[in-house]
Amino acid sequence: MGRRRVQHELISKESVRKVTFKKRRAGLKKKLSELTTLCGVTACAIICASFDHQPEIWPSPAEAARVLDKFNNFPIKRRGKYMMDQNTFLSKKISNLFERMRKERKKNRGLEMDLMFTQCLAGKDMNNFDCLEDLKDLDIC
Repeated sequence: MGRRRVQHELISKESVRKVTFKKRRAGLKKKLSELTTLCGVTACAIICASFDHQPEIWPSPAEAARVLDKFNNFPIKRRGKYMMDQNTFLSKKISNLFERMRKERKKNRGLEMDLMFTQCLAGKDMNNFDCLEDLKDLDIC
């Protein structure tokens, strides 16, 4: 059985929030370790928390500095190809969702037309269809 989807919102109780943070931070570091080992990539993480005095750096400050130097030496065009701020990310996400919604509406419209056509062939009364737009969409040649 799969896990149910977690509602992502700020945990109000600070002690629970800290415990959750520590568990998720450990999970994130484990995933990064697996990613670097299995895929042969270089990665680092800098994790800052408001209740920690210093940020935690994974795997080590020296290795993180090496990875960041390597990243900063990439040409600007290559470096920024997949980088985006939150506004750009959300704009792309919203535009993708609108496109999916448009496609689903088109698909639903086609299904509605198929249903109406089937009902017509079955001899059901067609007077209860409110608009002639449905009939115009049939594209009968």
